[in-house]
Amino acid sequence: MEDTLSALRSLMSSHSPPLHALVVPSEDYHQSEYVSARDKRREFVSGFSGSAGLALITMKEALLWTDGRYFLQAEQQLSDQWKLMRIGEDPAVDVWMADNLPKDASVGVDPWCISVDTAQRWERAFAEKHQKLVQTTKNLVDEVWTKRPPEKINAVIVHPLEFAGRSVADKLQDLRKRLAQEQARGIIFTALDEVAWLYNIRGSDVAYCPVVHAFAIVTTNSAFLYVNKEKVSVEVKTHLEENGIGIQDYTAVSSDAALLATDELDALSSAKGSLAAVTKEAEKSPNELNKGVNGKHQAEEHSNDLVWVDPGTCCYALYSKLNSETVLLQQSPLALAKALKNPVELDGLRKAHVRDGAAVVQYLVWLDKKMQEIYGASGYFLEGNSTKKEKGSESLKLTEVTASDKLEGFRASKEHFRGLSFPTISSVGPNAAIIHYSPQAETCAELDPDKIYLCDSGAQYLDGTTDITRTVHFGKPSAHEKACYTAVLKGHIALGNARFPNGTNGHALDILARVPLWKDGLDYRHGTGHGIGSYLNVHEGPHLISFRPQARNVPLQSSMTVTDEPGYYEDGNFGIRLENVLVVNEADTKFNFGDKGYLSFEHITWAPYQTKLIDLNLLMPDEISWLNSYHSKCRDILAPYLDEAENAWLQKATEPVAV
Repeated sequence: MEDTLSALRSLMSSHSPPLHALVVPSEDYHQSEYVSARDKRREFVSGFSGSAGLALITMKEALLWTDGRYFLQAEQQLSDQWKLMRIGEDPAVDVWMADNLPKDASVGVDPWCISVDTAQRWERAFAEKHQKLVQTTKNLVDEVWTKRPPEKINAVIVHPLEFAGRSVADKLQDLRKRLAQEQARGIIFTALDEVAWLYNIRGSDVAYCPVVHAFAIVTTNSAFLYVNKEKVSVEVKTHLEENGIGIQDYTAVSSDAALLATDELDALSSAKGSLAAVTKEAEKSPNELNKGVNGKHQAEEHSNDLVWVDPGTCCYALYSKLNSETVLLQQSPLALAKALKNPVELDGLRKAHVRDGAAVVQYLVWLDKKMQEIYGASGYFLEGNSTKKEKGSESLKLTEVTASDKLEGFRASKEHFRGLSFPTISSVGPNAAIIHYSPQAETCAELDPDKIYLCDSGAQYLDGTTDITRTVHFGKPSAHEKACYTAVLKGHIALGNARFPNGTNGHALDILARVPLWKDGLDYRHGTGHGIGSYLNVHEGPHLISFRPQARNVPLQSSMTVTDEPGYYEDGNFGIRLENVLVVNEADTKFNFGDKGYLSFEHITWAPYQTKLIDLNLLMPDEISWLNSYHSKCRDILAPYLDEAENAWLQKATEPVAV
């Protein structure tokens, strides 16, 4: 690590201009949350492997910023060369740089790995002291990363209409209407899930996310995919060309962005004959398109002179190719379009979650049996101390990793399975207090019947993406553990049962999941809910349920998906989280104040809550009624997917409770 820092500082000194600081973000060229092995530059320089964080290297210091999900993990993984900066507690990185770097300092960053929003915010912070953000022509980390993993050539696949639910032509038609409405003649897409969704393609370039490393540019008359052409089969080429999409080299996006800025891209593509086919919609002139949208001709076609980029996802490198005076900096129109699931996607998500729930129940049945056999645990249903305390023999023992591998096996047996949707958080005792804990075979803990076990997991299926968390105890939970679990469950139920008017955002709803915890002076450091993709990213915006300000930006709407996942974490002791995926539906309310229309949630995740961990005296009658109703549905919905013994276990796990 010290060698890496020394090598980077040497490059910083010899850079023109010399750099006083170097920023190493977590993100790749597409501002992705999860990145491929060769893009894990921040992990390489710092040793911290969490999905969120930013490293800053100066000539004397090395600092890492991360959020509350990762405080414990970062403390464990960072060497003493590094200082942990806690987001929300310590100064933000731009504030720290402005205050601690010298006047006229140069701060280097690879412009491909930083968003327009972030770059502009930093430039504003630097302005007072005449500090400047310097775009490096090469990524300095790549210069010193001698064993950087090579690029993998993974095939692009077509995502069939039977799962996508909407054709590419349909999506392009809607998109071009939006371009006309916003007076834009073109748009650049850099977010990998947006490119995949728009063109109905999928891939395997990033672990856990079925996406392709690619950019897209769409104009009034043309559409392009920028991708390594070695990944494109004849079938995919035909699919794209039939939809009027030209296939360009991945690196050509830079020069084409410059051509888009000068309005030469369409002319060039026509001259090259790069479009094998053009959709009827694309054949329309801008005036015809505008007429279709607004019912009348707008001004001459050249009035549509804006180029649209999403400042949150577009990298600074591509933005720098454009004319800033004619750039429309606005959230991508695909963010919301993708979040509003069509009926086929919703049907697929519901079905995927049923199969997934069956896999989780099969896992719990297996784990319950093994914990009793190997460790003498009282098991899932009975409260009692384990009869033998010794750890399992090497051949028999269960670890966080061997257990989660078994869960993956149950999922892999299900129809349409394509892999996990994120690294399974299989965590026992103190590890469960690490919010985004990722067990490693060499260092993970052995399961312990006398400690809480938290398992947050999910899968990718062709018809949907899943994400579920259950927390269980196979021994005798303490009264405190039960009280904490029950408070989390009460918040989980309160949010899931919410009814609210159209226009309500996730910031307003977040409190519902926290109030039962707040009553006891407890809380958790993460958001309460995120959108989820349709065989796409497990974390999907633009909406979320959170205390964070960005949760105010987008109201929840019917046909969105969102998770409901409150928790509580006691450092060094245990962690609790409960998570279901919900669909936002229109609510049938007795009244309709203000003619707003009301919304409610539908649970589509099916797996029991461990009643042994619930202090029933803390539940209200309506909460007990909800729990019994949910458990009854679990039994009915999952029964066809389980064998006789598994169904008998589920029957017992979902027996009605009463105070």
